[in-house]
Amino acid sequence: MIKEYYEKVCAGEDVRRNLILLRSALADEKEKRSFAYLLAGDFTGLIQLLEHEDPKVRKNAALILGKMESEDLLPVLFDAYKKEETLFVRPDYLQAMMELDYQPCLPALKKQLSLLRETDPESEGKKHRNEEIRLLQQMVLRYEPPARHRFVGYDCRKTVILTVNRCQREATASQFPTEKVTLLQGGIRIKETALEDILPVRTYNDLLFPLEGAVIPSAAPEEIGKILADGRLLSLVQDLHEGVPPFCYRIELKSTLAPDKKGAFIRRISDSFEQSSRGMWINTTSGYELEIRLLQRKDGTYLPMVKFFTIRDRRFRYRKEYTAASMSPVNAALAARLARPYLKKDAQILDPFCGVGTMLIERNYAVRARTMYGIDTFGEAIEKARVNTSIAGMTINYINRDFFAFTHEYPFDEIITEFPQVTQSTPRTRIRELYEKFFDHAGSLLKSEAVMILYSSEPSFVRDGIKKHPECRIKESFVLNERNETTLFVIEVRK
Repeated sequence: MIKEYYEKVCAGEDVRRNLILLRSALADEKEKRSFAYLLAGDFTGLIQLLEHEDPKVRKNAALILGKMESEDLLPVLFDAYKKEETLFVRPDYLQAMMELDYQPCLPALKKQLSLLRETDPESEGKKHRNEEIRLLQQMVLRYEPPARHRFVGYDCRKTVILTVNRCQREATASQFPTEKVTLLQGGIRIKETALEDILPVRTYNDLLFPLEGAVIPSAAPEEIGKILADGRLLSLVQDLHEGVPPFCYRIELKSTLAPDKKGAFIRRISDSFEQSSRGMWINTTSGYELEIRLLQRKDGTYLPMVKFFTIRDRRFRYRKEYTAASMSPVNAALAARLARPYLKKDAQILDPFCGVGTMLIERNYAVRARTMYGIDTFGEAIEKARVNTSIAGMTINYINRDFFAFTHEYPFDEIITEFPQVTQSTPRTRIRELYEKFFDHAGSLLKSEAVMILYSSEPSFVRDGIKKHPECRIKESFVLNERNETTLFVIEVRK
């Protein structure tokens, strides 16, 4: 079909439609090779179409030429790009050039990027101008990535917000002086505290810097971008880093906006932000140094906060290996923190469903154990647990075995574990049976006075198991997720 499409194009027969069909067919790599063989290096017919009166013909001809990956076409495409006056077509020339080694054109592309940043187009042309800027920026970054900036603000006394478990905010708040802490709905605010005193805390998820005094009243993306560019954000970032702009960023939007509309909304914010700041910021999908997080409040206004990826967060550096079902290290650290009053130093510990070892490692960080055993039927998880434990510099004995077939020569002081969850492959009936078998078998592995720390997304199964085992008594329980009822149980065992 590609030969037929091309012959019709050369004959001037319904040129636009046949170019579109040809371009679509060339998405197949085999068809692209066949077309290149057909042309045998003669691109005259397509090059002539770059001067066609129909802009959509020029657009599709340029994109097809780009697919040919011939470096001889670079000056042809670049000259056509410079001459092109139809705004919606100009980005397509850049798309075509991106298929080639366009480095010889880089100085001219950088100059064009600088010119576009200085112009303020008519409203009807803004969308296409912004798309052209984004592509030019990508092209420049491919060959001249900006220098990474080093975070140097570890001893600066800043107010930060820590996102934490909503149900157990106090577990993190209690690790700071009371006068410094304010509880928020989804986290805690720490007032004017050096970052080096915050980073070791293991129970928070994200560390965010609020942009002080910058509640954004408008829901218009262009206005949001202008407010972000007013200097406060740049001042914060420069205060905490070595080096000069530009800084690479991304935007995360937490709002009631429909998911299918968020992408366009964010792009409009970014376009306005970068236009207003004249190249101080680069929006990128990878390698970003900070995330601008916009949190929509109940009244419709936005609260801007910043998350820095330049900060060295070494809390969970041991977590090199994981599986899809692996427990979050923050959740494991929180569980160990909540259960800490019941953890015995130099205890002998067993995790019957250990996965990649996260719960045992975090338990050992909370209170040093003497001997630790991890059991799991999933051999890959056991191997990954050994890697993680080695990085953590700990000694844990891992065994690839079914817990219910496990015996040991001496009893344990403690069982700590996260129970397997209900999945499509493991229905609720099987999980219930697992809980029942667990309580039947666990007692045989524990000392006469022991403790069990159980992290469960099926708390009713835990309570049912305790009812059948009078030697077990709930000392304390902590709800970790009200929606799915995930609960941490501290259970005293007295035989």
